Amino acid sequence: MVGNMISRTILHLDLDAFFCAVEELYNPSLRGIAFAVGGRPSERGVIASCSYAARQFGIHSAMPTTSALHLCPDLVLIKSHHKRYRIESTKVMKYLSSITNHFEQISIDEAFLDISQISQPVHDLAILIQNNINTNMHLPCSIGIASNKLVAKIANDYGKSTNVGNHSPNTITIVTAGDEAAFLAPLPVRHLWGIGPKTAERLARLGVSTIGDLAKIPEGVLINQFGKMGKEFTLRSKGIDNRPVISHHESKSLSNEVTFAKDKTNLQEVTNVLLQLSKKVSNRLCKENKTARTIKIKLRWYDFDTITRQFTYETPINDYDHIYAAAHQLLIKNWGDNKPIRLIGVGVSNLDYPTPIFQLSYFDTEENRHDNKLPKQLEQAITIIQQRFGENSLVRGSRYKLKTGNNAGAKSHSEI
Repeated sequence: MVGNMISRTILHLDLDAFFCAVEELYNPSLRGIAFAVGGRPSERGVIASCSYAARQFGIHSAMPTTSALHLCPDLVLIKSHHKRYRIESTKVMKYLSSITNHFEQISIDEAFLDISQISQPVHDLAILIQNNINTNMHLPCSIGIASNKLVAKIANDYGKSTNVGNHSPNTITIVTAGDEAAFLAPLPVRHLWGIGPKTAERLARLGVSTIGDLAKIPEGVLINQFGKMGKEFTLRSKGIDNRPVISHHESKSLSNEVTFAKDKTNLQEVTNVLLQLSKKVSNRLCKENKTARTIKIKLRWYDFDTITRQFTYETPINDYDHIYAAAHQLLIKNWGDNKPIRLIGVGVSNLDYPTPIFQLSYFDTEENRHDNKLPKQLEQAITIIQQRFGENSLVRGSRYKLKTGNNAGAKSHSEI
């Protein structure tokens, strides 16, 4: 596809009616009934999230609470519990970030993952991720997969929109690479990012109601009507989006990891890889002239369950012997029952620059040191200072006696 030369696979995950799903975790009696999280009508409140049972009455987020109660007088109104939402969101996002390093959280309940480098079939991977979140975190989620962020997000929204009834969608929608434009064509133009009600009205005057209609409009016409956004509308209407998944890595850390082509159960094979990873991390530390105190390992099992463990030295190190020693102990301690390993990683944090410890010398060669001569650069500097500030402004310390008196801590030394 012209303009979309990057071959990628992007997964978009959205936690279904997240606030309400969390409230159901803490109060299971809410399941299946019409309820919403939001402000009270007396305080001009709005709906932050509503259950799928409430949506059957036409209630939606951002709706004034008074309007929601008018549509459903029996609506149960729940106040927000943001601490709960943050706790549950953190669990999900931690799990998602363990699947790939290319992870971008875009809100409390949404994230993008670049899964291009994962060899597992995308549908199988999506089912695995969804099942883990459903089963282990007891939260519903929907997934969209496509060649870029734009289409993955729209695919997810489309999949969720096909849901009927009072249950969570929990859908998986995949758009095959090359089918982006065809998938988007029949959808309302409002599905595209950047097109709100007013822009949609202006496009309607051009005869545009679907994304396919927009794709047929010459780029020059759109640029004339909408400026720079006109070019963006042309690209987006054709399903072109080259924006990368922006990863937010832990600051001041280095790591290397390996995903095995076949799950490993042999300790010797794994420790050999662990040693090589430790050497790579050590080399990167030395190359960047850094030291570390905390050593970490990452273990991902055959079922994608992932753990990280760490050990912190009292003093900073950068040699692979210390890195490997700590990583090996962490591996032995946390690998039980010969559980097959899919991925292993070694990392370091608490980074710093080493403090050089050396004795400054006035002598730059053995000959100078033997003859008690100063190096040429230092002689030139002394000459410049004496010319500017006087001949006696800088002299050898040997011209003076060091007065130690009763100062037991004083040490004889020479000065310039």
